[in-house]
Amino acid sequence: MYQIDFNKPETIHFIGIGGISMSGLAEILLDEGFTVYGSDAHKTDLTEHLEKKGARVNYGQRASNITDDIDVVVYTAAIHPDNPEFQEVQRRNIPMLTRAELLGEMMRNYKHAVNISGTHGKTTTTSMLTEILMAAKKNPTVSVGGILPTIGGNIRVGGSELFVTEACEYTNSFLSFFPTMEIILNVEADHLDFFKDLDDIRHSFRLFAEKLDEKGILIINSDIKDLEALTGGLLCRIITFGREPEKSNYSAADITYDAYAKATYTLLIDGKAEGTVTLGVPGEHNVYNSLSAIAAARELGVPMEQIRDGLLHFTGTNRRFEKKGEIGGVTIIDDYAHHPQEIAATLATAKNYPHKKLWCIFQPHTYTRTAALLDDFAQALLAADEVVLADIYAAREINTIGISSNDIAERIVNAGGKAHYIPSFDEIETFILENCVPGDLLITMGAGDIVKVGEKLLGM
Repeated sequence: MYQIDFNKPETIHFIGIGGISMSGLAEILLDEGFTVYGSDAHKTDLTEHLEKKGARVNYGQRASNITDDIDVVVYTAAIHPDNPEFQEVQRRNIPMLTRAELLGEMMRNYKHAVNISGTHGKTTTTSMLTEILMAAKKNPTVSVGGILPTIGGNIRVGGSELFVTEACEYTNSFLSFFPTMEIILNVEADHLDFFKDLDDIRHSFRLFAEKLDEKGILIINSDIKDLEALTGGLLCRIITFGREPEKSNYSAADITYDAYAKATYTLLIDGKAEGTVTLGVPGEHNVYNSLSAIAAARELGVPMEQIRDGLLHFTGTNRRFEKKGEIGGVTIIDDYAHHPQEIAATLATAKNYPHKKLWCIFQPHTYTRTAALLDDFAQALLAADEVVLADIYAAREINTIGISSNDIAERIVNAGGKAHYIPSFDEIETFILENCVPGDLLITMGAGDIVKVGEKLLGM
């Protein structure tokens, strides 16, 4: 495989440079002295930002964009073999890397490469750890899957010692990485358009853990079922966190919540109380996310005082229980949750947030996920007082299985809940305006574009 060496900057061309992840990697390489070219369909804020930093970006993908001075080409799964640039690169026999392979190669250039993985919680935990490391003036380079206001985006270019990034299991991307430290937050059934089943997913996480050598550190949730199958016989050092102090190196006791569902708890390390921790984000699930971030930060040499400071000042990333505003006495929150476990965590958080009635407008994400987890979606959504189901956000898929959001709505109603299948955003907005009253809490939820409903209601 083509190796990226920060000591020998070369010319790299990105096919599809405008994506949030691709643009972030391009920015890191620009700061490391590489010559960066790229192409995308349209001009965006991200591509304009890269151009200002010195990248050459072509709009429209054509064979002529591939020039003689390009040393390596990077592409994503969205680029197909019939793409004219892809075909020209192959014709010229220029080395190629997938986005995940590039990210893995970049990790080799850092002393510490921290990978945060799991079915859910990656963005929040990566952001928590970033806040802690910045509070400790560790100057990390960071790639996060959401917009973190503290760093003004999804990328922070720091020093050469420390690289912190999310590690996604989809299409086994994280198996292209070279971590020195891993966090595994949870392992659940998801991305079933790629994985066969939960056992297949667990197998990939096991392979991911095996990438750590005897100097590596694995920080893993002790609540994961059959943990030994994931950790048994590994060469690396293993640190656990979770709900049960007797089987966790890091755990929490005496959890309390303020009026806005933000937790304070007693930190237990190997069963011993080590003072209190107060979070700047709401929800019990974030207590456990924070335990993993604490464990990682301590291993990176951060004192507890700065860990506490970083966690207190982390107030969230965009689309993670993000308060969008209020209209007519109704508070509107937006959340990225698109898996039953995430939905359950978000709605449990909302229960501790001031409200009369809890409304959830949910937009399922992909047909395969909806079909595979239909009953689990319905069960999780029962925690809301009223559920509105928008049409499924197709993303990369075509509905060949005849699934509909109405299938979830029917299951909620059959279980005694209140659910309404309303296909269009305009109809949903009208329904909400007619039915929500002052004091209600409304959450727009999903990984698609459902955020637009709340924003339109607020006149944003």
